[in-house]
Amino acid sequence: MNILMINGTMRKSSTYRIAKMFVERVTLSKDTVNELFLPKDMPEFCRGCGLCITRDAKKCPDYFIYLRRITRLIDEADLLVFATPTYVYHTTGQVKALLDHYGYRWMVHRPERSMFQKQAVCFATAAGGGMKSALKDITDSLKWWGVGRIYTYGVAVRSMDWDEVDKSIKDKIDSNVDWLMTKIVHEREHVTPSLYTRVLFYVMRYMHSRTFMQQVDTDYWQEMGWLGEKRPWIAEKPKTEEQAEAEKNEAFLKRPEAELFESSKTAEVPENAEATEDAGTDTMVRNMKRNK
Repeated sequence: MNILMINGTMRKSSTYRIAKMFVERVTLSKDTVNELFLPKDMPEFCRGCGLCITRDAKKCPDYFIYLRRITRLIDEADLLVFATPTYVYHTTGQVKALLDHYGYRWMVHRPERSMFQKQAVCFATAAGGGMKSALKDITDSLKWWGVGRIYTYGVAVRSMDWDEVDKSIKDKIDSNVDWLMTKIVHEREHVTPSLYTRVLFYVMRYMHSRTFMQQVDTDYWQEMGWLGEKRPWIAEKPKTEEQAEAEKNEAFLKRPEAELFESSKTAEVPENAEATEDAGTDTMVRNMKRNK
């Protein structure tokens, strides 16, 4: 299993310690773990140019410098772990800036297929309150990305420093982290999207099938086969030889008439073919007379 931990701040205090505790306990020997720290790994705000939505994600001014690497790590991950302290009842501005860059991946536009079989765990801490709204800032995006299973854990640690957190609170955190571990499935193919995710998918599918959306998005849904029988959370079965041959023939028949005409032409007859044939016939006749 590939795990990606996204830290909403550079500070390694309570939120980081709790999320790290979870990652270390859920990780098996064969698993890989990558970490991102914001804002170091993504210091730019979304410019609001809309190019990712109306054209292509690679048109974003931040794509090649920052987002290409982050997007690759997100797509390769089976488990996403978000860790954010609570700032004025919300997630950190750095996390919000990152999520803003992925508006084009909301289900209303062009969701990534692999999201539907991913899992996510979001952690939020505060000295007092506000964890619920801080977590919602993140889960709003994850739900619209189509993430299959999302779990959250918010806790008031009653301190600005992890070392000063009361032991009773730490013991409760320890127990809850163990409980979260039991929810994680290590095989992606065994992850099934929640009812909420599937209902949202079908609502968006209906809208795209009725051409209520921008064309670039509807074309994407059509290309993915989601307006037909395919579903992003159902793995495609390997094609049989008969199916592959049928698709090949269907693609051939869909070619323009001009191409079909060209491909159906017989090989051109050489100009000297007739002369060559006559010469061959004469030689055969002479040989027959000689044999007589």
